[in-house]
Amino acid sequence: TLNQAARRKPRPKRNKTKSPLLEGCPQRKGVVSDIFIAKPKKPNSAKRKVARVKLTTGKTIQAYIPGEGHNLQDHSVVLVRGGRAQDLPGVRYKLVRGTLDFGGVPNRMTARSRYGGE
Repeated sequence: TLNQAARRKPRPKRNKTKSPLLEGCPQRKGVVSDIFIAKPKKPNSAKRKVARVKLTTGKTIQAYIPGEGHNLQDHSVVLVRGGRAQDLPGVRYKLVRGTLDFGGVPNRMTARSRYGGE
């Protein structure tokens, strides 16, 4: 009855994940199938590099390519992590630099661990 339901504790709410296609893993391996340039939404203006990646789970996602310059092409094997590109709608993942086929950023001085060592 309603009375019994009111006496019980409410069920705790499950938090929705912001990177559902990683399926609870910290990273996933994938193969680049396409690289294109996206324009950020207002008020920013730039040419953001985005890769379409097919994960080992068989799902396809769009992932942001961080840092200046990259050596990616079709069929490169990359590591995908969570984290969205704030000014690109629909891009909810980023690629990890300096792992697998994805090189680090050369001559980078600051925040080096994020962009793959020399």
